[in-house]
Amino acid sequence: MEHQEYKVVNQSVRKKDSMQLLLGKPVYTDDVTPKNALVVKILRSPHANAMVGSIQTDIAKKVPGVVDIYTWEDVPQTRFAIAGQTFPEPSPYDRLILDRHVRFSGDAVAIIAAETEKAALKAMKLIKVSYQVLPAVLDFRTAKDNPVLVHPEEDWFPPCDVGGDPKRNLVASDSETYGDVDGILADCDIVLERTYHTKAFNQAMMEPFTTYADFDRYGRLHIISSTQIVPRRILSRALGIPKSKIRVEKPRIGGGFGAKQTAVCEVYPAFVAMKTGRPAMICYTREEAQIAGSPRHEMEITVKLGATKGGRIRAMDLYTLSNSGAYGEHGPTTVGLSGHKSIPLYTGSLEAHRFGYDVVYTNHQAAGAYRGYGATQGIFAVESIVSELAEQLGMDATEIRDKNMIREGMVMPAYYNEIANACALDRCMEHCRKMFNWEERSKVRDMGNGKVRTAGVAMAMQGSCISNVDVGSATVKLSEDGTYNLIIGAADMGTGCDTILAQMVAELMDCSVDDVAVFGADTDVSPYDSGSYASSTTYITGQAVVKACGELKQRICAIAAKMLNCEEEAVVFEGTQVRRINSEQAVSLTNIAYQSQVGNSISAESTATHSSPVSPPPYMVGMVEIELDKLTGKVDILDYMAVVDCGIPINPALARIQTEGGIVQGIGHTLMENVTYNDSGRPLESSFMQYKLPPRQDIGRLQVEFEHSYEPTGPFGAKSIGEIVINTPAPAIAHAIYRATGVWHRELPITPEQIALSQIN
Repeated sequence: MEHQEYKVVNQSVRKKDSMQLLLGKPVYTDDVTPKNALVVKILRSPHANAMVGSIQTDIAKKVPGVVDIYTWEDVPQTRFAIAGQTFPEPSPYDRLILDRHVRFSGDAVAIIAAETEKAALKAMKLIKVSYQVLPAVLDFRTAKDNPVLVHPEEDWFPPCDVGGDPKRNLVASDSETYGDVDGILADCDIVLERTYHTKAFNQAMMEPFTTYADFDRYGRLHIISSTQIVPRRILSRALGIPKSKIRVEKPRIGGGFGAKQTAVCEVYPAFVAMKTGRPAMICYTREEAQIAGSPRHEMEITVKLGATKGGRIRAMDLYTLSNSGAYGEHGPTTVGLSGHKSIPLYTGSLEAHRFGYDVVYTNHQAAGAYRGYGATQGIFAVESIVSELAEQLGMDATEIRDKNMIREGMVMPAYYNEIANACALDRCMEHCRKMFNWEERSKVRDMGNGKVRTAGVAMAMQGSCISNVDVGSATVKLSEDGTYNLIIGAADMGTGCDTILAQMVAELMDCSVDDVAVFGADTDVSPYDSGSYASSTTYITGQAVVKACGELKQRICAIAAKMLNCEEEAVVFEGTQVRRINSEQAVSLTNIAYQSQVGNSISAESTATHSSPVSPPPYMVGMVEIELDKLTGKVDILDYMAVVDCGIPINPALARIQTEGGIVQGIGHTLMENVTYNDSGRPLESSFMQYKLPPRQDIGRLQVEFEHSYEPTGPFGAKSIGEIVINTPAPAIAHAIYRATGVWHRELPITPEQIALSQIN
């Protein structure tokens, strides 16, 4: 597909669901499910590591309205993983629906099914549990080879060998080397070694984890869930029933950001529905979402970097220690991005690199997927040390990046030897530098009263799928009135994928976006899709749409050729009609649609599937201007400017909104969001009163622009945008804080207290 001017693609089209959302129409799981369901509640462990002794439920079961209470003795004993990943899952099978061994404060102890929430909560208070409290592993730096094992059970099972060993508290471990890292480091003029620490962060999506379960008229388990994946395989293994007996349906999602790539709550109402034969519904409270959700992995990243006096970066050695928490979902996969999506940024000069990691179990809340998926942590470390190198050498931080960055056409050894076929990172830097007025704003300016203004910069990359793994599918069919139906398995989480994919159909079938009705996702109807994660929907599912439309055009032309009594090669598709070449003879699309239903053996629909051997990275440059109060340590974001290369943006307005949202989340991680635990392993930020999120007045002015590249393997030249946009704020803000204070902060979040104390010390 050649780079060209498009009619519908690369246009800012209004989202398909915008009016329903604006008018408050019922679109979310809680809106569209029946109200007669049993209320499902979870009794949770107060201890970080314990064995459940006796559980007395007799009195609780007598509460009016309580239907039943289930404990570890009532559930199947087959271990499973709740990570929404393609088969075979890299995440270990280390969970039970309820386990006698509870491994974090918040782990499930009992399932309560009741007619009302009031009855369920009353029963919860009356359940008496005795615990044998065990020593807990609460510092992930001491977890590896700790005598206390988080998973001592013998039936721990890894579907894939990722270097895990529960007898060492290891979820995964690996290392790779390219070139003579040690030899080149020894030959460098300057060598820096620094360690960076990023905390766990909560996705804090507006709609918490919510799932409804009942049995349909065919006796199959019917799940309606707010999810980014279709967790049929997960439920099948956990419940011990065939996948063919499970139907999963996904309505609108009120935000996910990766949290709902993990089946956090689906198994509980599904189990209750199976046991009672009645509909069951669970909706996590905000507290549950905070203490038993699926937050970002805490990581400690050590980077060793070697360079010349002129600022050429020759070698990089990166080691990541990742805290998976009590269970291993997404642990083996997130950690890889900390190196594979940071080291390649400097392909332009690197002669050698090494990347190693350990992912460990601890008795903290299990981590999971979060926008950026490990790249966020790795880019904070790598971009921070590069800025530190620039400051030590007296070089401008943008110039040192110009000297070393990946450029179009380069092979990336640290990124599976992929070629950067579409890379406008150099143009992003130049564009952002001019737009931001970097030369002036990066200077340190004393504003009086202890306040200082200055700026910082960072680059980022991500991917557009999981190469050789992710699968996207789409069905496009012609309707009787000459319009189209698009049926997908991908989940629109507010990203606008329904609209973007409909734009592709409209472009290819030469019709209006309004003439494309989108439906998804329902396992009874939708074709297979890995799910909405890894920034893959536009790139992978989009290419499936392109294939399906191509096939559908051929079929429409074949039906029309029969109507025109000629060969297929003698007709041409013209959007609203098919015409015989070199003739005025034509049949309308509507007539073709009707003809497809009468005496016809050619299907007027097509399903296509796509997977990609490569994952072309999008690129981004971000620059931030801050005002810092040295007395209080308060940082105000004045301006954040970003230039993104996501290939050809299918819908520039939606791409801009994605970028702005990611930047806001990145600012929150850097300056205020924090997950902390007390000495006994209880999380302290159980509500938004304690867990601080950035309100609109805290994020200053945002400005987003694009530099186009054309990705030959993507639909219409597109790459991804969903995740990369969260990756530049942390290193850019940390850089600006250094310029304002002369102190490097290498732990996130960077709080006013830390800044103020660093000025005193």
